[in-house]
Amino acid sequence: MICKKTPESLNLNKASIIRLLCHFILTISAVFLVSCHKKVITPEYPGTLVELGTHKLMAYTVSKQSKYLVVFESGLGNDHTAWYSTGKSTEILSISTFLNSDVLLYDRAGYGKSGFNTEPRNISKLSGELEKVVDIFANGRKVLLVGHSLGGFIIRDYAIRNPKKVAGLLFVDTSHEKYGRPSQGLIDSSYNTSKTAYGANSGIASETLQLIEDFKYMAGLPNLPDVPVIAITSMKIEANHDAAEMQLRYESVESLKVGLTDFTHITTVNSGHYIQLEEPELVLGNIKLLLSKFP
Repeated sequence: MICKKTPESLNLNKASIIRLLCHFILTISAVFLVSCHKKVITPEYPGTLVELGTHKLMAYTVSKQSKYLVVFESGLGNDHTAWYSTGKSTEILSISTFLNSDVLLYDRAGYGKSGFNTEPRNISKLSGELEKVVDIFANGRKVLLVGHSLGGFIIRDYAIRNPKKVAGLLFVDTSHEKYGRPSQGLIDSSYNTSKTAYGANSGIASETLQLIEDFKYMAGLPNLPDVPVIAITSMKIEANHDAAEMQLRYESVESLKVGLTDFTHITTVNSGHYIQLEEPELVLGNIKLLLSKFP
């Protein structure tokens, strides 16, 4: 999970990146979680480089030889440390112990210690790379996918493409194509700001560039495979999001249940977009609940 940051503690110039994308990621702090966590993580939990041919991704895993593998997928602007509520990388051990399960976290291209990739970083590409990483560590086991924000797009696409590999899914304040679709002007401004601050091949810049197409792509996907699914959605009213907007977001996420026999939608007003930051027990408890449903 994550170290807490307040808006006052953020660099306002960089925060403009997230303000431009506020309708998409519902937060002004996303970009800064990467640099914030890097400063407080000592010593760093060791990772494993995964060779993809065009670039390498850094993965972090704990092996308990459990029946299922829990895989965490971060949102736009975040590396794997977005799941560390204490800000300490050794939290991966406590997460694994609490869940009594193998866990896998990794950094997408352009984040953390992963390499850059100059190919279009669209959802299809991102879920394809998730598949390659999972195949290395799952060893034939089914996975429980946990996705935050843009990570919800990625795990949805993965699950639809690989239904026999998925035991269940947990969506943490997931993005949805029916809500918050950004304009081309917003994307252009956000991309240029991200490129200036972090480079054209950074994860946030290259992924931001694809958002228009990503929303169109997600709208064309079929229903999720019929596996247990839990979605946790923030309904906390914040400065840039009124009650009507949050209700639309809720209804959008609710539409994921079509075709599912086991779907639970949980709402919270106690935390904003980073539910795993403010209510880590809510996220971990529902991962554990999903694990209990599997044979």
